[in-house]
Amino acid sequence: MSEPTKQTTKQPPLNPLSLKERMKLPRQHMLEQPPLVRATNFTEVNLGYSEQLARQEALRCLECAKPVCVVDCPVGVKVKEFVQLIVAGDYLAAAAKIREDNVLPAITGRVCPQEDHCEGGCLMGKKVQPLGIGYLERFVADYEQRHLDTGNLPKATPTGKKVAIVGSGPSGLTAAGDLIQKGHQVHVFEALHEIGGVLVYGIPEFRLPKQIIRQQVDYMRAMGVVFETDVVVGRTVTIDELMEGEGYDAVFIGTGAGLPQFMGIPGEHLNGVYSANEFLTRINLMHAYEFPKYDEPMVDFRGKNVAVIGGGNTALDAIRSALRLGAGKAFILYRRSEAEMPARIEEVKHAQQEGIEFQVLAAPIEFLDDGKGWLAGARCQKMALGEPDASGRRRPIPIEGSEYEIPLAVAVIAIGTSANPIVQSTTPGLETNKRNYINADPLTQRTSRKGVFAGGDIVTGSATVILAMGAGRRAAKSIHEFLTTPGPW
Repeated sequence: MSEPTKQTTKQPPLNPLSLKERMKLPRQHMLEQPPLVRATNFTEVNLGYSEQLARQEALRCLECAKPVCVVDCPVGVKVKEFVQLIVAGDYLAAAAKIREDNVLPAITGRVCPQEDHCEGGCLMGKKVQPLGIGYLERFVADYEQRHLDTGNLPKATPTGKKVAIVGSGPSGLTAAGDLIQKGHQVHVFEALHEIGGVLVYGIPEFRLPKQIIRQQVDYMRAMGVVFETDVVVGRTVTIDELMEGEGYDAVFIGTGAGLPQFMGIPGEHLNGVYSANEFLTRINLMHAYEFPKYDEPMVDFRGKNVAVIGGGNTALDAIRSALRLGAGKAFILYRRSEAEMPARIEEVKHAQQEGIEFQVLAAPIEFLDDGKGWLAGARCQKMALGEPDASGRRRPIPIEGSEYEIPLAVAVIAIGTSANPIVQSTTPGLETNKRNYINADPLTQRTSRKGVFAGGDIVTGSATVILAMGAGRRAAKSIHEFLTTPGPW
């Protein structure tokens, strides 16, 4: 007699909608401050998702068998899994799932260019708008901050190994977060007086509030990471002294690329001409936007013209800050067309909504003196686009006889940065390239010095927060292997 056939019951999917129904759902847009209101304050522009909006957006996920979004994420966040947990209404579990791969979800949910990574790989994007992965990440991270008790976070079994992290920017924080979860002692050294690196001095309050960064850092403190500020590694203490004198078994260098680049044109020395680094640091870290509560005044350009030269996120951060500080006319000078601008699409849209003027295919060739050492204006030249250059973008070519002048009170140079040489110059045997960036293996982040690893902008040059975080993750994995696996290191 044959055995009875076993009856199996399929568990209903968490998402009750068919794939066709999901494709018909529109992408849920995040609420924002109205443009004319936010242009006068430094309060965050994006206001976040409500639970209702978050669940509605999560229902759009196609739950792909082979999610390209995960592959395209530099830190490998398990997108499908955390989105399924949002659909189920378990937001703390969704946050925990993200934190398996990303220790800074409230930050990346705000500043990561998702359109170039996870959302760029979303299959929905072939026919409709992609899933709002960044918006959902921000939602669960903010929910976690409001509801999670960090007083009893689980601790890994101690390994007895000590790791020094030089720099508290995105690569350093990521490496620290991954390593503390492996049981290693982690000590982060920061040169400035507040933890966060470029996150605190380079990104304005209206895009990434300082409180959000502090909350993420406090979470890492609760995990066991030790932070120390006002330590300039290479001056206060050297890499060799950390390893030989203070007993650190490995060091990760994540000092970023904070040395500003200039254009090399006449008049750059004038008062009123800033590098983007100085301009944004005064505003962000030294609270110039809260003058006179904080005694850090900028040049008084209220009601006057301010121009920022450049087309990246830093340029847009600077000009949108200038507008909020009272600029009468705020505009971008960019030598290529808007289509070539490397800034995030959302940031360009926000700037245009706020009234920022874009003068594209134009570049200053001289800053003009008022006769007293102060900036009075700029002589500019119009450009045409030629054949693509090494960046893949069409090369700007000056148009002869097209010069014109514009009056200016402030000009901000935001054309990129280069490597600060302090660590490299004080660490014998640490190999660098011709631009003084540290040479590191792109897969393991190992340098020429045993036990010394490096990642982020100090290796690649200026890049995005999420790419620096990816380097921090790779370094943490490699450091853990170095500390726990015998081998010819």
